Amino acid sequence: MNARIPTRALNTTQVLTEVSGAWDASIVPQLQDYIRVPAKSPMFDADWASHGYIDTVVRNTAAWIEAQKVAGLTLEVVRLEGRTPVLFFEIAATQAASSQTVLMYGHLDKQPEFSGWRNDLGPWTPKIEEGKLYGRGGADDGYAAYAAIAAVQALKTQNTPHPRIVGLIETCEESGSYDLLPYIDALRERMGDVGLVVCLDSGAGNYDQLWLTNSLRGMASGVLKVEILTEGVHSGDASGLVPSSFRIMRQVLDRLEDSATGRLLPASFHCEVPAARLAEARATAAILGEELYRRFPWAHYDCGGSTTFALPTTTDPLQALLNRTWKPTLSVTGAEGFPDLKNAGNVLRPYTAFKLSLRLPPLVDAAVAVQQLKALLEDNAPYQARVTFEGAASATGWNAPETAPWFAQAVDAASTAHFGAPCGHIGQGGTIPLMNMLSLGFPRAQMMVCGVLGPKSNAHGPNEFLHIPYAKKLTAAVAQVISHFPG
Repeated sequence: MNARIPTRALNTTQVLTEVSGAWDASIVPQLQDYIRVPAKSPMFDADWASHGYIDTVVRNTAAWIEAQKVAGLTLEVVRLEGRTPVLFFEIAATQAASSQTVLMYGHLDKQPEFSGWRNDLGPWTPKIEEGKLYGRGGADDGYAAYAAIAAVQALKTQNTPHPRIVGLIETCEESGSYDLLPYIDALRERMGDVGLVVCLDSGAGNYDQLWLTNSLRGMASGVLKVEILTEGVHSGDASGLVPSSFRIMRQVLDRLEDSATGRLLPASFHCEVPAARLAEARATAAILGEELYRRFPWAHYDCGGSTTFALPTTTDPLQALLNRTWKPTLSVTGAEGFPDLKNAGNVLRPYTAFKLSLRLPPLVDAAVAVQQLKALLEDNAPYQARVTFEGAASATGWNAPETAPWFAQAVDAASTAHFGAPCGHIGQGGTIPLMNMLSLGFPRAQMMVCGVLGPKSNAHGPNEFLHIPYAKKLTAAVAQVISHFPG
């Protein structure tokens, strides 16, 4: 790849001024409307097609993009039979001899409501407070399509040469992107030779600099169910003879996890941390320090006049960072078979079911892990109970490719220009299925994986917010990096 930098450099002050104006005048109001629509991902809304919420946010986003009148832009809502729609746009190159494509990615589907929102907040009721836009999905990931277009428009305003740019905005990401691969196959020729991916669905270590994601964990999820009776029976009559389905569940999970430490027991679920990632983790740990674990809403209680807080698994910043990015972990995210507390009589329940979310290190194959998980949990069930594991969403993680010199220079320059600090590099514990797909399909592409999910933004949980000042600077930084693409 030719390493030259385009001769017409961006005026960084003008870029930030322009994208800030777009955010204030247009993007923030659009995101407020977006937050009001409960466009839950198909995993959480089986009737998504008939409810029409996903179609609504796709239609609204498409209408806004078309209204921006970006020179050279064409847009299409692509629909494959029986699948969630995607929004695909193309912007013709203005950079001479440009042969490669920049791919910009985001998604419009959302996580469900969750409980625990502040009394004056809610998942579908947007509110701006101290520069933060509260509500479900604004930061994860409704803003992405709008920020992408604002970044391109900033290039157009300054007549800055740019390569061909395409955008892929999906609506199935929060369900594991199971619809995405068929769309990538259908659109592969139209995407072209992708040399740079700008994925706006990730996080930030703080709000003081640009952050690039250098790794993502994979995920294996599903429902583990233990059945011992065909119906509930009086606990006084049966306990001691009928084993509790909950106790059997505990025994089965003990095969997977050491409950004292949280360490997953199968060696195949672990991998070695590459030397480059370890070096970056050390640098990031030095920047973020105790904030790596202090940023979470720890439970606390009064203890003899002083406040006592729950403790993290480690207070060593480096180990804290590695634990959430390169260690496999198990979370139980849902349960079935339990009555509400007020209706819980003295009954031995017939079954217990847990929804399991297993986060996998970036280099562990998710499909293999799901099969191993099923065999581990189902084989030789205690008391010959019926134990089943039905896999749900799964996705292999991602490890960033080697950084090209032009890209390293561009992201540092963009971070310094708009934040006054060099670019940081951080692994994320979450999953973006697209990234592994794209790395396999475009192994030479540079990956600008970034986002607005900084400290306390709490995606998927209560009180999710988008940090508007950070989003403005990130948008400007994206424009600057694209202007340096040598494709």
